[in-house]
Amino acid sequence: MKTLSFLLKKEFLQVFRNKLIGRLLVALPLFQLTVIPWAATFDQRNIPLSIVDNDNSSYSRKLADKITSSGFFKLMDYIPSHEKALNTLENGKSRLILDIPADFEKNLVNGNSPKLMLSIDAVNGQEAGLGLSYISQIINMFGAEIVSSNEHAVLVDVSPSYRFNPEMNYHNYMVPGIIVLLVSIIGGMLSALNIVSEKEIGTIEQINVTPVSKVTFILGKLIPFWVIGIILLSFGMLVARIVYGIAPAGNILSIYTFGFLYLLAFTGLGLMISNFAQTQQQAMFVILFFLIIFILISGLFTPVSSMPDWAQKLTLFNPIRYYVEVMRLVYLKGSSFTDILPLIYKMLVFVTVLNTLAVWSYRKTNG
Repeated sequence: MKTLSFLLKKEFLQVFRNKLIGRLLVALPLFQLTVIPWAATFDQRNIPLSIVDNDNSSYSRKLADKITSSGFFKLMDYIPSHEKALNTLENGKSRLILDIPADFEKNLVNGNSPKLMLSIDAVNGQEAGLGLSYISQIINMFGAEIVSSNEHAVLVDVSPSYRFNPEMNYHNYMVPGIIVLLVSIIGGMLSALNIVSEKEIGTIEQINVTPVSKVTFILGKLIPFWVIGIILLSFGMLVARIVYGIAPAGNILSIYTFGFLYLLAFTGLGLMISNFAQTQQQAMFVILFFLIIFILISGLFTPVSSMPDWAQKLTLFNPIRYYVEVMRLVYLKGSSFTDILPLIYKMLVFVTVLNTLAVWSYRKTNG
């Protein structure tokens, strides 16, 4: 324990003696959280859709077929009741519910205006807005076709109901994900450059001849970045509150608990890269390679459901995806610790594997 305290003192001194790092810790969160949310744009495909067909008529089935064949929506299921369908919004299986009322065909043909209800998961305001736009156009086209073939028919009236993000403000959706990006860049890059910097200045050889165990040495390298990461997470959440007025709808402890596990995993990856790299330039290129891929397939900018099947499978091995999902669930849906428990189990797998590899890949004899 005494050895570890000395190592931690050394690491913190080494980090904060670098004035550039101190400036980056302040400038990077401000830049990311004030610029990226305004610059991000979206294009949606395969939006998960559930249908409640209370009519079960030929017209209701034609409407459903027209919507699902458009390519903009992916039919998840036909659900018997609106109450059960709302559960699919809660657990994230659907983003939009189309509720077709009873006597839909009868009212449509007889000239009475039928009303369709849309319940939309507006956590992602951009996706919700595009989903409404797409499905409204399809329904209007369907209604126009019916009108042209039946003089008594009328256009369908669509009444949307937005949930979780009623204003459809995409900042509410984007900013929590940007906070994850911030923690990932700092935690990943700084830890990736840590051991390799010891190699470049020659101090790794002095450490190699000491009786310090590999586990103690790795802990001495990891703990400072866990602390820095948690501080950055707090700072990012503070900026989000001040600049955008965004605060978690759920328990903030869920964010910190998952954030701590996420930092354990991501700094483990950084240190593993640092163990294999011989120069800081090598380490920087490798961590950038992983970061770019992880960010692009994390669901931060493009929903995972809109990706090809092979890309969706690849996201299962991406730790950033899970933290982005948790941040949005807690911030917008108010998800509890129990709700994110399955994601915590997955992150524990990353923690175990990556940190085991970080300890295993460190060779005291390979300075």
